[in-house]
Amino acid sequence: MADLLVKLYDIKDCPELIDELEKKDIHIIRVLSPDKYKVLDFVEEQFSKGWRSECEAGFYNTPVSVFAAVTNKKVIGFACYDATARGYFGPTGVAPEYRRMGVGRALMIKCLLSMREYGYGYAIIGWAAGSAKHFYETYAGAVEIPDSFPGVYSRYINVACADDKGEEK
Repeated sequence: MADLLVKLYDIKDCPELIDELEKKDIHIIRVLSPDKYKVLDFVEEQFSKGWRSECEAGFYNTPVSVFAAVTNKKVIGFACYDATARGYFGPTGVAPEYRRMGVGRALMIKCLLSMREYGYGYAIIGWAAGSAKHFYETYAGAVEIPDSFPGVYSRYINVACADDKGEEK
């Protein structure tokens, strides 16, 4: 698993996608702190405690660096940046029943545009592999950073018990 690099100055806003999602009553919002636990509970239930911890770090930033996709007052997706390390996008995820609708792409673009607005020229996406890597290459123009494993994650406890592909031994 390698890290990916995204040129933020090439990221384009997606008003048509946002309009399309809003017609389906799906809204992309920067999360307010009173909704912190709604988002964190969603992340843990749908993904993992580790991702919950990373996402929680985004709530300590000013402004909060966590975005959510919401429908009928229910969290259906999330994305964050500056959570694991400064300049990093992710983690991000969408509930299975809402995938392939553009929700993940809209969340990603909103985060990347926010990063650019706050002065970043580039974003790093850590440990992207498989379909996620293809998604970031396609929709964000991401390119692989050579020799980037394990990168910032060398301090991650699980890395001490992983092979050179990031899989637990």
